[in-house]
Amino acid sequence: MPVSDCELTQMFEHVLKLSKVDATQSVAVLKSHYSNPRTVRSAMEAAQRLGAKVYAVELPSFNHPMAMGNDMTAYCGDTALTGNIAAQRALEAADLVVDTMMLLHSPEQEQILKTGTRILLAVEPPEVLARMLPTLADKERVMAAEKLLKQARSIHVKSRAGSDFKAALGQYPAVTEYGFADEPGRWDHWPSGFLFSWPNEETAQGVLVIDVGDIVLPFKNYSREQITLEIDRGFITSIHGGFEAEYLRDYLKYFNDPEVYGISHIGWGLQPRAQWTAMGLHDKNDGMCMDARAFEGNFLFSTGPNTEVGGTRKTPCHLDIPLRHCDIYLDDLAVVTGGVVVASR
Repeated sequence: MPVSDCELTQMFEHVLKLSKVDATQSVAVLKSHYSNPRTVRSAMEAAQRLGAKVYAVELPSFNHPMAMGNDMTAYCGDTALTGNIAAQRALEAADLVVDTMMLLHSPEQEQILKTGTRILLAVEPPEVLARMLPTLADKERVMAAEKLLKQARSIHVKSRAGSDFKAALGQYPAVTEYGFADEPGRWDHWPSGFLFSWPNEETAQGVLVIDVGDIVLPFKNYSREQITLEIDRGFITSIHGGFEAEYLRDYLKYFNDPEVYGISHIGWGLQPRAQWTAMGLHDKNDGMCMDARAFEGNFLFSTGPNTEVGGTRKTPCHLDIPLRHCDIYLDDLAVVTGGVVVASR
């Protein structure tokens, strides 16, 4: 059901409070012409209600010649902030940036975070923001799972569809998303509720099967047939199946970059209010489809860049693929069984 402007502002006030915004803080709202004007307005009004010093930074839109479609995750790396040092400094001056246009996977975002500025991304429709309004319990759930992920030295994923995937862990940090940015230099995304890390270089191995009903982002499609990915030494080496496998092969081939086949972050969903079915009720241009990334018990794996954690793969193509009905083991500990979370602390 539609969310009123009053309710949206109240929700932003709640999330900004969780993000430690008060009268001592400054808040920058980053926007472009495609930002949801209601989101921008509510973010600014909520920050003012909390007594913060508020200002807006508006940038022109950016479209790389190789980008396909309007999804904000379909082309990574370059953004409207690329090369705009004056705007970057204006964002670094804030305690918190509310990003309504999408800087994710850009080196400029990483530089802003290194100054201690916090960033909260908010690009989903207001109704999705409302259904997954973050709480302290969301943080507790994700942080408890982070303890397990930090301790693990391997991950093993199996599924009834035929997935059998292994990787060593520990080279890269664990990353959490729980919906608010409450620590210096923290990036988070409202809505969310999951965690992930990256495989140690050249250790990801095995088979991942995208089953019927699984989701491929940024295509925002429910798969209607199985797609089998063979993985060796951290890279996808073969993609088998019917039409949808052909589609995926040709999409990746288009970028003419061997790095697009690398396995990027891997982890699992922990948000009980996210629904894998929600994508079918939205237009493809309605946000990023965070329901698919965060729904409880998924195995979320991605392809492409890993520069945000110090890796060397800088590539514009990034897929997020949540799989259902998987078993996930950290070392010998089952954390997800058949798509149901069974261990979180």
